Amino acid sequence: MEKKLGSNFSFYFSTLKVQKILYPKNMKEQIIHFLSELKENNNRDWFLGHKTAYDKVRAEFLLTVDQLILLLAKSNPAYAQLKAKDTVFRINRDIRFSKDKSPYKTQFGAYLAAGGRKSPLGGHYLHVEPGNCFLAGGVYCPTPENLKALRSEIYFNLPGFEQIVKTPDFIQLFGEIQGDKLKKPPVGFPKDFEGIDYLKFKDYTLIHRIQEEEFYAPDFLEKAVVVFEAMNPFNQFLNQGMANKPDAL
Repeated sequence: MEKKLGSNFSFYFSTLKVQKILYPKNMKEQIIHFLSELKENNNRDWFLGHKTAYDKVRAEFLLTVDQLILLLAKSNPAYAQLKAKDTVFRINRDIRFSKDKSPYKTQFGAYLAAGGRKSPLGGHYLHVEPGNCFLAGGVYCPTPENLKALRSEIYFNLPGFEQIVKTPDFIQLFGEIQGDKLKKPPVGFPKDFEGIDYLKFKDYTLIHRIQEEEFYAPDFLEKAVVVFEAMNPFNQFLNQGMANKPDAL
């Protein structure tokens, strides 16, 4: 009996300790606090000992994503079929080929696009990580076929592309296009093409960084939707480019 009571007491004490860590101002802030603790204790024993806390903050993140889906579906009808669970990435890291053997990611991420997180289409990405929160969009790490289709779309419709990426509102929110780039022009396109720098990209992504306090704020969803909807013309241009090649997707 004493052993059983001792075991229960240890569990109860552990639970209280977790609650002390995880109960700041609001639920979204708890997400950041949990991820901060995970970053300092990235091992299986700690994670399993705080599984209840993880389930709680993950549920809050899923709720946030479901709310985003509902709001964004108004301008992206394909999102109406999405559920948060189809867009959120798993917490476990793939460590098979990595020198870093930390078993868990220290961020929550969700990719909203027709087809969910594995979709090749341009969509909207929410990234929540201590000291590194951002909203992103576009196409990341496309297949060779899709990358060629994206470059071709820009090549044949440079004015339409620049009409999107050179507007003052676009620049204010996203600055420049982000992504890895080739040092030389890609094969198959003229080197003297006016927009050759655009064709050097290997990814076509947009990033809008936010402070943790913005994620906690009551108006986060409202502001996030404004940023995400500003990405729609860029995503639509890229998706049209991939759709123009029958075997691109």
